[in-house]
Amino acid sequence: MARLRRKACIALFLFTLFIFGTMMGLRTLKPSDGFSDLAPGLELLPMIGGKMDRRSVSSDGTASPGQARPPDSNAKAALSNTGPEGTIFYDVHIFYYMWYGNPHMDGKYIHWDHILVPHWDPKIASSYPRGKHMPPEDIGSSFYPELNPYSSRDPDVLESHMEQIGASAAGVLVLSWYPPGVADDNGEPAEDLVPAVLDAAYRHNLKVAFHIQPYRGRNDQSVHDNIKYIIDRYGDHGAFYKFTTSTGKSLPLFYIYDSYLTPPESWSEFLTPTGSHSVRGSAYDSVFIALIVEERHKHDILAGGFDGMYTYFASNGFSFGSSHQNWKAIKAFCDGNNLLFIPSVGPGYIDTSIRPWNNHNTRNRVNGRYYETALQAALNVRPEIVTITSFNEWHEGTQIERAVPKKTVTRVYLDYQPHGPDHYLELTRRWAEQFNKEKEQWLM
Repeated sequence: MARLRRKACIALFLFTLFIFGTMMGLRTLKPSDGFSDLAPGLELLPMIGGKMDRRSVSSDGTASPGQARPPDSNAKAALSNTGPEGTIFYDVHIFYYMWYGNPHMDGKYIHWDHILVPHWDPKIASSYPRGKHMPPEDIGSSFYPELNPYSSRDPDVLESHMEQIGASAAGVLVLSWYPPGVADDNGEPAEDLVPAVLDAAYRHNLKVAFHIQPYRGRNDQSVHDNIKYIIDRYGDHGAFYKFTTSTGKSLPLFYIYDSYLTPPESWSEFLTPTGSHSVRGSAYDSVFIALIVEERHKHDILAGGFDGMYTYFASNGFSFGSSHQNWKAIKAFCDGNNLLFIPSVGPGYIDTSIRPWNNHNTRNRVNGRYYETALQAALNVRPEIVTITSFNEWHEGTQIERAVPKKTVTRVYLDYQPHGPDHYLELTRRWAEQFNKEKEQWLM
C-alpha cells in the first residue's frame, strides 16, 4: 500500500510539473500585463506619448513593367494571381527590408553588425554590454539566415526572397523606404535598389507597396514630396501596387510608419480635401495607412485625414494597437468612420541581440503556435488586408525568411526546429488560403 501511495505521489508530481511547464510555454501567447517603455523598431528613446469609400479590392495589375493596367472588375480575380510558386493573394502584405550589406557586394557588413543599443536610463544601461556585432559568426539577430549574412544588392538574394515570398502566398511586399541619400542610423542609403526590387517582384507576379520610414525633418510637406517622387518614378511599373476602391478608383497605397510623430493638424493639410496642400483628387491621391500604437492615436488618425490604420508590432500585449484583444474595438471604430483596419501579425518577437535590456517584450514562437494564434485573431475581425511582420526584420526576430541552426564558439542561434527552414512560409500560405476562403463567405 505504501508503495502504491509513493507511485501515486510521483505520478501526481510529474503531472503537476507537466501542467506548469505547459502553462509557462503558453504564457507567451497572452498579452502582457502592461505596456513597454519602448516600441520595438521606434526611435530608441522613451515613447512620446470628406473621404473616399475604402471598402475595396486590390487591383490585379498584371501589366508588364512600366505599363499600367485598368482595374479588374472581377473582385475575386483581383485579390489573387498565380505566380511561379503557386497562388498568391494581394490582400496579404508582408513587410520587407533592403538595408543589409556584406563585404562581397558592399565592401563591408551593413546592419548585420548592428550596435548593442544602450538603454536610455544610464543606471540600467550600465548593467548591459555595449559595442557592436562582428559578422559573419556574430550577427545582430537571435536567428541565422539560410542565405548567410547577405547583401540586399545581390541579385541572387533578391530572386530567392521573391521565391520565398511567393511560396508564402503573400502577394504584396511592403518595402521599407527612405528618400534618396537618407538611411536609418545603422544603415546606408538604398533607394537606388527600388527598381531592382520592383523588377524581381514582377517576375514572380508580386506587387510592391511603400512603407515610409521616419527621417530627420519628416513632416506633412516632405511626405507629400516623397509621394510625388515615388509615383512619378515607379507608378507605371507593372509591380507597383494599387488598391482598387469599390467606386472604381485604382490608387497607390502607402504605410506611414511612426505617423504619430507628426500632429494630426499637420497631416490634415496634406490628407483632407480642404488642406493647404491637399493630395485629394489630384494625380497623387492615394490610400494612406497610419500606425496605431496608443488608443488615442485612432482619433488622431481620423482627424489627420488618413484612410486607415495598421498595428505593425509582432509583440502581442506590447502596445494598445498590437494587442489582439483590442482589435475588435479598433475594427468597430474603423468601420464606424469608413477607415480600413489592417492588423499586423508576426511569428514571434526577440530583439535582445540589439536591445539586450528588452527581454520582457520577447514572444516565444512556440513552434508556430504564437503565429497561428495571431493569424486567427486577425481573421476574427474580418479585415480586408492582413499584414505580416515581417519577411526579414532579423534584428527583432520577426522574420519568416528561411533560417538555419547555427552554433559558434560564443553563440547558439535560435532556429525553427523541429520544423524545417520553410516552416513559417508554409504556415503563412496555409493561413493566407484560409483567409481568402473565409473572405468569400463574409462577402456572401
